[in-house]
Amino acid sequence: MKIVLLGPPGSGKGTQAKILSEKLGLKHISTGDLLREETKKETPLSKKIKEILDEGKLISDEFVFEILKQNLPSDNYILDGLPRTVSQAKMLDDMVKIDFIFLIDVEDEFIVERIVNRRMCPKCGRIYNLKTNKPKNDTLCDVCSVPLIQRDDDNEEVVRKRLSEYHNQTEPVLDYYSSRLIRIDGEKPIEEVTQQILSKINRL
Repeated sequence: MKIVLLGPPGSGKGTQAKILSEKLGLKHISTGDLLREETKKETPLSKKIKEILDEGKLISDEFVFEILKQNLPSDNYILDGLPRTVSQAKMLDDMVKIDFIFLIDVEDEFIVERIVNRRMCPKCGRIYNLKTNKPKNDTLCDVCSVPLIQRDDDNEEVVRKRLSEYHNQTEPVLDYYSSRLIRIDGEKPIEEVTQQILSKINRL
């Protein structure tokens, strides 16, 4: 089974990808993680990518897909946040036949509120939300009892900029996939979002 999981930043697609990979036995493939891992290697491709990143430029679709080809299993995987552009969607169609394309649909204001209230444990990485998933103590991790932190990019200005980029670059992908796209209500609790996706897979 091959699944594409799309959604705006903060929609919870990374969380759902991890849950679904465990429940369905799929390899979770995040292009961000692949790029970070690639830069740790000493290959001609990794050196070129480091040069591009050091210059503050975007990684081209060709480089992204070169890395993807090297890490893509023959079957049973979930792509988290790829494709980001119509060009990438077309390249992906040329490579493989995707079984399910899900969009975790969330309104901008819901995302802004979710991310601005997000807090993280610097020790174990556990994620909390001051409105929807509060720690037992307002400021301490339930597991490590250390003070929670807010990531630098979890502020409203950064979030709205990322959402603007998503609307400009990635929303056309939704039109490209319109006949195959399965919309999921991402504003529901995590467990309900998972069940929505699983019910669609089992029904089709």
